[in-house]
Amino acid sequence: MLTSRTFVKRTRAGAVVKVVREHYLRDDIACGAAACRLCPPAPPGTGSAPGLEARPSGPASSLCPGPHFLLPDTNLLLHQIDILEDPVIKNVIVLQTVLQEVRNRSAPVYKRIRDVIQNKEKHFYSFTNEHHRETYIEQSRGETANDRNDRAIRVAVKWYNEHLKKIEDEEKIQVIFLTNDRINKEKALEEGITAYTCEEYIKSLTANPELVDRLACVSDEGKEIEGGKIIFPEHIPLSKLQQGIKSGIYLQGTYRANRENYLEATVWVHGDAEENKEIIVQGLKHLNRAIHEDVVAVELLAKDEWVAPSSVVLQDDGQNEENIENEEEKENILKTSINKDMLRPTGRVVGIIKRNWRPYCGMLSKSQIKEARRHLFTPADRRIPRIRIETRQADTLEGQRIIVAIDGWPRNSRYPNGHFVKNLGSAGDKETETEVLLLEHDVPHQAFSQAVLSFLPKMPWSITEEDMKHREDLRHLTVCSVDPPGCTDIDDALHCREIGNGNLEVGVHIADVSHFIRPGNALDEESVKRGTTVYLCEKRIDMVPELLSSNLCSLRSNVDRLAFSCIWEMNHKAEILKTRFTKSVINSKASLTYAEAQMRIDSATMNDDITTSLRGLNKLAKILKKKRIDKGALTLASPEVRFHMDSETHDPIDLQTKELKETNSMVEEFMLLANISVAQKIYDEFPEFALLRKHPAPPPSNYDILVKAAKSKNLEIKTDSAKALAESLDKAESPTFPYLNTLLRILTTRCMMQAVYFCSGMDNDFHHYGLASPIYTHFTSPIRRYADIIVHRLLAVAIGADSTYPELTDKHKLAEMCKNLNYRHKMAQYAQRASVAFHTQLFFKTKGVVNEDAYILFVRKNAVVVLIPKYGLEGTVFFEEKDKPTPKLEYNSEVPSLTVEDTTLHVFDKVKVNIMLDDSNIQHQKMRMVLVEPKILGNDTCASLSAEASSKDEPEKKKKK
Repeated sequence: MLTSRTFVKRTRAGAVVKVVREHYLRDDIACGAAACRLCPPAPPGTGSAPGLEARPSGPASSLCPGPHFLLPDTNLLLHQIDILEDPVIKNVIVLQTVLQEVRNRSAPVYKRIRDVIQNKEKHFYSFTNEHHRETYIEQSRGETANDRNDRAIRVAVKWYNEHLKKIEDEEKIQVIFLTNDRINKEKALEEGITAYTCEEYIKSLTANPELVDRLACVSDEGKEIEGGKIIFPEHIPLSKLQQGIKSGIYLQGTYRANRENYLEATVWVHGDAEENKEIIVQGLKHLNRAIHEDVVAVELLAKDEWVAPSSVVLQDDGQNEENIENEEEKENILKTSINKDMLRPTGRVVGIIKRNWRPYCGMLSKSQIKEARRHLFTPADRRIPRIRIETRQADTLEGQRIIVAIDGWPRNSRYPNGHFVKNLGSAGDKETETEVLLLEHDVPHQAFSQAVLSFLPKMPWSITEEDMKHREDLRHLTVCSVDPPGCTDIDDALHCREIGNGNLEVGVHIADVSHFIRPGNALDEESVKRGTTVYLCEKRIDMVPELLSSNLCSLRSNVDRLAFSCIWEMNHKAEILKTRFTKSVINSKASLTYAEAQMRIDSATMNDDITTSLRGLNKLAKILKKKRIDKGALTLASPEVRFHMDSETHDPIDLQTKELKETNSMVEEFMLLANISVAQKIYDEFPEFALLRKHPAPPPSNYDILVKAAKSKNLEIKTDSAKALAESLDKAESPTFPYLNTLLRILTTRCMMQAVYFCSGMDNDFHHYGLASPIYTHFTSPIRRYADIIVHRLLAVAIGADSTYPELTDKHKLAEMCKNLNYRHKMAQYAQRASVAFHTQLFFKTKGVVNEDAYILFVRKNAVVVLIPKYGLEGTVFFEEKDKPTPKLEYNSEVPSLTVEDTTLHVFDKVKVNIMLDDSNIQHQKMRMVLVEPKILGNDTCASLSAEASSKDEPEKKKKK
């Protein structure tokens, strides 16, 4: 059956055209009930497998004791997705009308409901009501699209109930309509439909009281909760915000909360305007219920109200919600002793353009009131405010890591409202904490699906004649790989040999991952979503399945492997005479660690082909490195840490900073050279859509802390170019303080911008500041970085070894992909740091108090940040402690220093600290540092902390005795 709609519209040119929209209706769309014999089997493309059960086996409801299916409306599905995902809820009909609305309003919820529909154990059924002859309805004259959709849902419920009555069965199956819309529910009841709110239905499931905790608080976020005075200003409606942004009254930007100070945030303004790019927001009322990563509208304050970024560390201690005066006291602390030169554009949040809430991991702070149901949840991420939830399981959830979702934030509530989603396990448990850090850093870590695995090669795998097309056989070459110990995903291998004309042939051979991962299939889509492999202290979250990462793509020794080779002809001065690229087959002759390769190079007795090749590579690498540094490439430092694990418990038993050998540098030089060579080649071939990597030069203000710190030690650091910076860092030596140069390089690293991927057709600035290279990309690690796979595909097309595809030559799609890859790389970095921090805590858990040398990296108004070189560990020494007397503090930002009583502490000063694990807050366990030397006279705080530290150590000493 065909229905059509005709209307006229005016084209851009001004002509009037008649448009006819045809809509096909069918009478062969199945209802999805397994017991139904009236419906034909569902034709392909309609409904969804596996369908509803013949006898619904859902939980017993006191409201509707008989067998029943559930049918939710759009708003209920959007807001109560956590309930619908619960294993208890089964046999749900999801209408096409609802799915389409959800898809338009929330992509994440749409993906979640699609996944639930595909889960066979849930028995969810998607019914194509918009193409069913008896459930399709036309929009009436004067009826809004929303009202028409509500009516379509009610028509579908009525049809289902009539249809299911015809099934010959002892007990009739009923369809229950779930809606939180009061008007929609009233209309349903008038039409004889059984309808309940989600809360009414869930509370009727008496055998599953825990489900009540997962109910989202459905009141509008602007509405006040009962009682309580107004704390926050009203948010301006979206329509008025958009007008204000257009006229320049308001600015739109992304809200970034401050991890160290909960009363301060920064809004990064969208657009190209250089002026007021970064706006400071201070104080509870000005923050106005914005949450980290929300897109907000801000209004600039008058210049005489501008503030400086705060140097005070302030954590929300979850005081009594009524005590807003306490907050105002803290806000006054922020405004004391402001240097006029430090003032920055300051504003206040006037409205929310887009909420970017996600489920948050954290712990329950149980209410002290007996039998209370309302409790505060403290997120693991300090940038997220506490969330008020209602739960009956407080006793069970105490001490557990849980997930909570935010539902809204009323004007008269100090904290947002939310609901419990999931219990992850006991806090402090290694598995639980790893799960938390993966979730908090948005690292996709679920097992690879069958759809993804189905695109892997069938085993046993071998190289075929087809594979050898457009490929050189290089198995005769003495190729070897050099990697960290225990590495199984070997991306790269090298060779160096002398050729007939006296020159050298040098090859970098990279795993040909793009041969196995073809564009657009499920394996490719999963790889681009993950973006990168994430390396935690004792776990690796692979970007590609293990069969590829540790086997078929890994360039292990003594097996044939497909590679992509970059081969240079060089003279002995490391000058490149010719460059060529080819797909190849190699057979690595050795998989070495950095230490093994170094031992071969240094050995007086070893002169085999592998060792000769390594010596040739090492000699050239030293020349290449010198050339790079002469051009202005930076050699920076970071205190990296390596753990030695107990083989049985997998707990860290030793911790040391990573030692770099000559061979680390050797491999790095050739990887950099290959990346630069490939970048130039793909840009020459595809100037509009080469995927490149750039490192922007930092703005001069980034260097302020470095320049001032060096000046305090009578050293000059020039920052007008990378070369000037590199040269002044080389000169910044102190005979009496050899570690000073390393500290300066560590501090310089903190001044740098993030390197990012970009599409050449969307940017003009290609320069890589840190490497002093005019062009750069990533080619050498396709097993663990998706960017390299795209670069391989571009290079393969450039040399005629593979064919192109539309997305590869679409600069807008490539730019969007780069945005995702940059995000994934940043989150992977943060997850790795969090893993190191957690394992550091495990290491110190059994150590009691450790006394170590440290150096001051930064000074704050009430604290100093120190670095302990032995452990590569950074921490904060606070001079203000809750419930303890505060010493006299004097902060000087010009000569970065903090005077505590009569002792002045400068950046780079050597100090002694006691290190211990502070586990008083199980959620935010942290390394606690207490200053031991220099001794601060009259500082009761430090003295009491040191005493406390010693007393903590006593049991440990007794145990050792």
